[in-house]
Amino acid sequence: MKLKYIVPVALLGLASAGCTKNWLDINQNPNQLPTSTPDFVLASGINRTVATVTPNETGSYWSAQWTQSNTYIINGPIFQYIINNTNFNYWDGYYDILGDFQYAIDNADGMGQPFVKGPAKIMQAYIFQQLTDLYGNIPFTDALKGTGALTPSFDDQKDVYKGLITLLDNALADIAANPEFLNSSKSSDLVFGGNLTSWVQFANSLKLRILIRQSRVADLQGYIETELAKVAADPVGVLGAAMDVTSSPGYLGSTGQTNPLYDYIGYDANGTIRPYARFPRPTTFLFDNLVATNDTFRLKRLAYAKGGEDGGNPGKSKVEEVLANYAAVPYGISSGYLSQNTSYIGPSVIIRNQFNKRMMLMTAAESFFLLAEAKQRFPSVSFPALVTDGTAKGFYEQGVKESFRLTGTLSAYGLDKADVLLHSGKDLADWEASPDKLKAIWMQKWIALTNFSGLESWSEFRRTGFPVIPKSAAAAVDAVPPVRIFYPSTELGSNTANVKAQGDINIFTDRLFWDVD
Repeated sequence: MKLKYIVPVALLGLASAGCTKNWLDINQNPNQLPTSTPDFVLASGINRTVATVTPNETGSYWSAQWTQSNTYIINGPIFQYIINNTNFNYWDGYYDILGDFQYAIDNADGMGQPFVKGPAKIMQAYIFQQLTDLYGNIPFTDALKGTGALTPSFDDQKDVYKGLITLLDNALADIAANPEFLNSSKSSDLVFGGNLTSWVQFANSLKLRILIRQSRVADLQGYIETELAKVAADPVGVLGAAMDVTSSPGYLGSTGQTNPLYDYIGYDANGTIRPYARFPRPTTFLFDNLVATNDTFRLKRLAYAKGGEDGGNPGKSKVEEVLANYAAVPYGISSGYLSQNTSYIGPSVIIRNQFNKRMMLMTAAESFFLLAEAKQRFPSVSFPALVTDGTAKGFYEQGVKESFRLTGTLSAYGLDKADVLLHSGKDLADWEASPDKLKAIWMQKWIALTNFSGLESWSEFRRTGFPVIPKSAAAAVDAVPPVRIFYPSTELGSNTANVKAQGDINIFTDRLFWDVD
């Protein structure tokens, strides 16, 4: 997968809009692979990234936001921690997508499209971080070299993290040197439509994510503070209010062309509910934490009441939306909670006939929670205030408000329920009433990531150990949840020596470098 540089363009609508083909031209060499322009391949890579929904699904389970209904036999790898090197192979797909972006980078200058290099490198940083957070040491320096490194060596995960900052710096330099998309290529930027300023803000927020992930490592404090100060000094800034990072090629109500998450756990193109919609369920752990702070309005956006959505009244539950009708499932329980008697994943992400919602890459809420933790840990760093007063409290409260906006809680209930929560006097909700400010940030971030960024939520849980999630009820008494996943059998077969050089890794006890406890 690290050799793939000639990528077919999946986005036919974009291709047909941006070029023409002479169907009568027969003077083509059948032995030569066709090539595509970097902007189309950038579009393909972005679209494939957001369509890869199963890593976020797995993360939603392992961070105890979701579990499963008992309409299905319990999923052993997820809830019994029965894991091997054929489970959860996200490796091959992610490296294949990285190859798309590398093709765009390598061919950008020669094909007169240097403006794609910055966005392509930012997307690479986004995926490389997910890979190292899943597996630990990974091919990074030697990756994507094609025949120049048929069996790429692995980089230490600490070095990968430093390399991610360098990669993002290089991306920012590319954007500075090539500050405008050609009008003819803007439609290939499925994220920002050719707005490179927004790409800079996304890159800076990714830097925050990368740096805060390492923030509990004692010997990195000086490095992190220095790098955070660089982010704070960039006049373009980070993602601000309502600046979620999303992508869409123009989803349509046709088979294979709808929003991938909608198609996976929602409905088909005709509005018929997918059988798999009966599988994922919000956990009682999630509900209990929301109810503990009277955060029931957001609960009703994260989940439908028992029995799910009323197909004739999209966005509303089949039964009355009162708290007693919301039925979550104990984490990992294997019986007693059928799909028809429990709550479905809610209107924050799934509404019948809304097949064209944009897919999520990063939320504005996460950006503000990252700012809050950065300011709380490193008070001497002065970040731009954005819509806040520039304090850790201000960033935290805006993060909560962004979550209420994104879930549709504000628009659904009219009043600013976020302010009610933020002045509730409740620990882990009201900043002033929360003795441990970091735990308040972590809790509200965990809630805000629910339904949107499950993989990020699992990584943050491993980093912080908070909230203290329950053990899966389906797991054996002596079983422990994984802290990483195995290198896949495909990589073991094709790059044997370098995989074995990583040593005998215990995925249940050998923590990643940023997972200090």
